[in-house]
Amino acid sequence: MPNANEDNPIALSQVQHRAVSELLRVSPVADDLARRFQEAGFSLALVGGSVRDALLGRLGNDLDFTTDARPEDVLKIVRPWADAVWEVGIAFGTVGAQKDARVDDVQQSFQIEITTYRSEAYDRTSRKPEVSYGDSIEEDLVRRDFTVNAMAVALPEKEFVDPYGGLGDLSARVLRTPGTPEESFSDDPLRMMRAARFAAQLDFEVAPDVVAAMTDMAGRIEIVSAERVRDELNKLILSAHPRKGLTLLVDTGLADHVLPELPALRLERDEHHRHKDVYDHTLIVLEQAMALEEEGPDLTLRLAALLHDIGKPRTRRFEKDGRVSFHHHEVVGAKMTKKRMTALKYPNDLVKDVSRLVELHLRFHGYGTGEWTDSAVRRYVRDAGPLLDRLHKLTRSDCTTRNKRKAIALSRAYDGLERRIAQLKEQEELDAIRPDLDGNQIMGILGIGPGPAIGRAYKFLLELRLENGPMEHDAAVAALKEWWAAQSEGQTQS
Repeated sequence: MPNANEDNPIALSQVQHRAVSELLRVSPVADDLARRFQEAGFSLALVGGSVRDALLGRLGNDLDFTTDARPEDVLKIVRPWADAVWEVGIAFGTVGAQKDARVDDVQQSFQIEITTYRSEAYDRTSRKPEVSYGDSIEEDLVRRDFTVNAMAVALPEKEFVDPYGGLGDLSARVLRTPGTPEESFSDDPLRMMRAARFAAQLDFEVAPDVVAAMTDMAGRIEIVSAERVRDELNKLILSAHPRKGLTLLVDTGLADHVLPELPALRLERDEHHRHKDVYDHTLIVLEQAMALEEEGPDLTLRLAALLHDIGKPRTRRFEKDGRVSFHHHEVVGAKMTKKRMTALKYPNDLVKDVSRLVELHLRFHGYGTGEWTDSAVRRYVRDAGPLLDRLHKLTRSDCTTRNKRKAIALSRAYDGLERRIAQLKEQEELDAIRPDLDGNQIMGILGIGPGPAIGRAYKFLLELRLENGPMEHDAAVAALKEWWAAQSEGQTQS
């Protein structure tokens, strides 16, 4: 393992100690695999994020290796040893495997990726990297994105390889590139987004020359596929410090290309400062939503928090009395959310859920702070459907006022709404509100077959249910017949 850096020997010795502990934990699997490569005449090293995470004391069971063996040789070595092997990334020199092993008396499953030494670069007009294989580990490491990911541990002898000062940068918590940032980002422009993502995940600073290159080369991100951009964006948003990464994307101009709705929130303040900085408000809402998460990072909630106000720039109006209004920004924002997420190739269900939350995020305020009627509560729950819990969190997070009295009043009002919902749930099945008569019953009572009239009758009974709550069967039948008679009378008169 490495010698301590003279500039910070105490910090680095702690890093080394953590790394030794982590590597000893995975040694039964890593060393066994390395010996098989050695016997076949090849070398193997733990590399990249796995070494970084070992040094940070957070190495998991996903292990990345690099080797001088070509993919076809890797397959010959790994197939008899692994419990499963996949070749999805073999065109890029990567073989995947799963190995189940007993470590520290616990049966564990390890996800393994083995990549041949390589170098890759983007053609100026291509979305796909061109891959060529290398012959040395130093050649492989220089093509890595950042120095903290350009370290390796040769196995099984556990020799530390750090030609580009990654250990010192890890100790200093800074992101630099092994070569020049311009060369690195030309090879793969997605690395600019990875800089923002790692800053958010690790809470690291990005070196000034790297930030400068990101700013100068931001337009190069356009050649990267929407799917790769989306995946990096997700990792950033789901990180511990997303504000840090998002701010970097906005400040460097990268967001103008991948999520232009975010920098558009930096509206010019009116001369009387009568509206908030929507951009800063949005980042606060995101952080407040994170604080309400109960079962780990929630991508749906975080995306909704990030995008909830993107309709404001398009709907901003300066009123005659000097006020600034954003009428219907939630409706406009929902449409913009759908368009942006679709362009980034998000799954349809996620697009639908996030757009719906954006559309509903003002619904609570539409009822004011007074007493909600039972029918209003039912409609709120029905419209939110399975998103109700997330809507609760988003609505609460959307309060960023510095007026403590106002904030307390809003919180109490929402507490009251949640109590009302809970009370009504005890009285009736609020989550699945349906009319008191189903379609077959409606057809039988009215003596008609399937058609548009049944849909209208169903809608009438649903509105009745929402307004009045559950009805006795006979009362529902009487109401349906009365409605039908009025419908028939109206048709006769027309």
